[in-house]
Amino acid sequence: MFDLNKLANPAYFADNRMPAHSDHQYFANECEMNNDEMSMRKSLNGLWYFSYAKNLTSRIEGFEQTDYNCKNWDTIRVPAHIQMEGYGKPHYTNTPYPWDGHEKVNESEIPQNFNPTASYVKYFTAPENWKDVFISFQGVDSAMALWLNGKFVGYSEDSCTPSEFDLTPYLVDGENKIAVQVYRFSSGSWVEDQDFWRFSGIYRDVYLFTKPQLHIDDLFIHAVPVNDYKDGKLTIDFKWNNEAAKNLAVKLTDNEGNIVLDTVQENITGATSTFTADLTDVKLWSAEHPNLYKAIFTVTDADGNIMEIIPQNIGFREFKMDGNIMKINGKRIVFKGVNRHEFDCYFGRAIPTEKIAHDLEIIKQNNINAVRTSHYPNNSKLYELCDIYGLYVIDETNMETHGSWMVKGKVREDANTVPNDNPAWHDIIIDRAKSMLERDKNHASIIIWSCGNESYGGKNIFDMSEYFRQTDPSRLVHYESIFWNRKYNGTSDMESQMYTRVADIKKFLSEHRDKPFICCEYTHSMGNSNGGMHKYTDLTDEDPLYQGGFIWDFADQAIWGRDLYGNEVMYYGGDFGDRPSDYNFSGNGIVFADHSPTTKLQEVKFNYQNFVLTPSETTVKIVNKSLFTNTNEYDLVIALAKDGKEVYTTKTTADIPAGQTGEIAIELPKFGPGEYTVTASLKLKENTIWAGYGHEIAFGQYVFTCAADEKPATLPPITITKGDVSTGVKGEGFEVMFSSDKGTLTSYKYNGIEMIEELPRLNFWRAPIDNDYGCGMQFDTAQWKLASLYNKCTDMEIIENGTQSATFKFTYELATKPTAYVVVNYTVTGDGTVKVDMSYDKVEGLPNIPDFGILFTIPVDYDQIKYYGLGPCDNYIDRKEGAKLGIFTSTTAKEMQPYLLPQECGNHCGIRWMEVTDRRGRGIKISATTPIEASALSYTPHEIENARHHYDLPRPHHTIVRASAGMYGVGGDDSWGSPTLDEYITKNETKQFSFEFKGI
Repeated sequence: MFDLNKLANPAYFADNRMPAHSDHQYFANECEMNNDEMSMRKSLNGLWYFSYAKNLTSRIEGFEQTDYNCKNWDTIRVPAHIQMEGYGKPHYTNTPYPWDGHEKVNESEIPQNFNPTASYVKYFTAPENWKDVFISFQGVDSAMALWLNGKFVGYSEDSCTPSEFDLTPYLVDGENKIAVQVYRFSSGSWVEDQDFWRFSGIYRDVYLFTKPQLHIDDLFIHAVPVNDYKDGKLTIDFKWNNEAAKNLAVKLTDNEGNIVLDTVQENITGATSTFTADLTDVKLWSAEHPNLYKAIFTVTDADGNIMEIIPQNIGFREFKMDGNIMKINGKRIVFKGVNRHEFDCYFGRAIPTEKIAHDLEIIKQNNINAVRTSHYPNNSKLYELCDIYGLYVIDETNMETHGSWMVKGKVREDANTVPNDNPAWHDIIIDRAKSMLERDKNHASIIIWSCGNESYGGKNIFDMSEYFRQTDPSRLVHYESIFWNRKYNGTSDMESQMYTRVADIKKFLSEHRDKPFICCEYTHSMGNSNGGMHKYTDLTDEDPLYQGGFIWDFADQAIWGRDLYGNEVMYYGGDFGDRPSDYNFSGNGIVFADHSPTTKLQEVKFNYQNFVLTPSETTVKIVNKSLFTNTNEYDLVIALAKDGKEVYTTKTTADIPAGQTGEIAIELPKFGPGEYTVTASLKLKENTIWAGYGHEIAFGQYVFTCAADEKPATLPPITITKGDVSTGVKGEGFEVMFSSDKGTLTSYKYNGIEMIEELPRLNFWRAPIDNDYGCGMQFDTAQWKLASLYNKCTDMEIIENGTQSATFKFTYELATKPTAYVVVNYTVTGDGTVKVDMSYDKVEGLPNIPDFGILFTIPVDYDQIKYYGLGPCDNYIDRKEGAKLGIFTSTTAKEMQPYLLPQECGNHCGIRWMEVTDRRGRGIKISATTPIEASALSYTPHEIENARHHYDLPRPHHTIVRASAGMYGVGGDDSWGSPTLDEYITKNETKQFSFEFKGI
């Protein structure tokens, strides 16, 4: 009999649940295995009968009884979250528990007024040849009770590992009725306070299964390199469901299909057995070379009848602490990692397998070598694919109790702190660690077990770490939150911290050299971010104890929907009336919520590349920072561009072993005067499962100039017409007008077409990014927003320079305290060019300046962009390492990045020229002798700032061309206090800025 009163009891987390075991598959014969069809498994995915209740007291009672007809109920898809299927609302909160402010709930209690309860029913008939029937729920959030034919079968918590039950004692002939009740809040909810969307329901696969008479219940593979990593020792521990005599055939092939082992163990008896083998010349598994051996285990009875066939990938690798350095196969590892929530904007955490594979393709294509499963065990398919694709994995226990011990960033240790040293929580968290380890232990990709996330310290978590070490000494143990409570500092084998600034990491390591250091979360990728990331990756080369980190995080968490007008939108926290909420704080991805790439990936890929390429006019120097890869595995492509246009390319091969540096001689042709860019790239020689032939792995650039003898150009004459208010300048095909009344340029016509729709605006502001809000930059520099909105012309001067040019000088008083002034000179020449010189003399007492430039509003038809500068993705002074110098094309729509909160985007550094045209090639070109920053968007910074969602932005009516001396870097050490690094701040200092524009 199931007792609802036990839901809040942390000691009651499993009832009649089967022991956790390895996630291997088994087949009745070879044909089934080759077709990936399991006759001993029957999927229950699909439509289930369903009833929803707001809380426990309003649930339907007795629905599990066989005489209660549920076939007139509504139906729901399985797997899926009930909130994504229209029952209740999704809820996003970071640290606070979802019930915060609604009900007073103490430790070992659960909400009573609001605890969504989902009742599921499925009718089935067991296959005739199945003697035993079991059921597997791969993931149910957060707790479930199970009945079959009215009989209570069992109970389970832990939303992220399988719950399996034996249905055999409760089966009847013919139709059977499965009844499941899922509770959103249980005692398990106290240890599932992750920073993510809060859902509930059966969200992973459900299936029935049976076992053959002789069956491997569990296997534990130990594949260890020996003899200086040349050979391998294979040991496999088996647990059997039957002690009767059986035979085990073991066949092992390498990744090229060569048989390296083919043997039989005969007459095995007992409930356990062990198989060992010594192999020579093994190919080791690593992220760089994910060599996998395929084992086929064939179980037969004493008469030779096949009972089952089990395929299993095996990777030989060693991961250990060598002194105070973590090493993979004897080499110092550097984690170029990312945290990955299991999330998709359409499915939530009920993510389909093909989307997992798509994520890993993006990850590999961008030189990421490691994944932390933040903050719970993922779908088992992830680990299988990480084995195959080649990724190092930190597998994290489903535990986070952030809201029980931290309030508004400050530690609060009291009776409600979970789990701490409270013995009542000991078994439930050890059970979660065991469920994860037992399921995932055979995946070569998993090299570290993690004791959950942000759950403070204490003996319970230390005991979990000891469980990991004793059960599986082949892996290390990770835990970050001992940072807040050092009482059990031995919980983690490495020092792990979050969002520690580079300077502070250096300081820590200068004092603590006993453990290696990783950032399990760093370079917080919220909105327009990841500035200064190269400082961290540079540190991995400077100090061997700093061994890398994991970006927070992979994908924005937002939910797809449509607005009032039918437009597709991404909803974030609070948009569903969910309170408390942390709103768009779930938008931390290097990909968007639909898993399309953000422009930030450009920087990530470059900073994470394993090869440093430094070309010159005669050589390419290559530093090979990989551990196991020779550069000869890639094509070395050399491209030469003149003034941005490629004029020469060649392909060769470099032979530089892992860990070494070499130079390759090159010969480049000469093409006369101009600016030249040499780009050296390493590219794939052939297709892989994650990228195609020619995919670029790494690049480096070198820029040089061949000067020419320049003769002063002879310009056509101009005509100046002075009126009472306006002064016009005419030349061949153009007309420019300035106004003493408006105090600025008022008209620029080229080929008879007016380009200036609104008066040019001085601009010292950017639409604040998430990191600006987090550190208060927009508050500190707010005077410059006022100066952008409100300034007045105090003086206009006309300077005629003969018949070929004229200069119009404007002095502006800005709305700042103390008062500042900016001078803008417009010099018009006879070819229709307008040169702009903008200057500012520093005024003491004013804050730093977010931007320094001018905005031009031109017709909306001019939405095509072509530029010679750094691209192809937008970039900033602290996020331009991965940008290339070249000629690129875009549009104003593409430049407007769909961050959850509209904010500054689209900037490009190193601009030599930028053309903004209509589809017929008419428009305006800005250019500069000294490279500038520029952008072209459909909105001003102020319009972007005013929007809380993209649907708040109006339909485009203009194109805003921005020319800038340079804006603040975007920062990204964190998004709640860390400012942009000092060297990337545009400071309050005397400034001089020049560019020119001309119609085309």
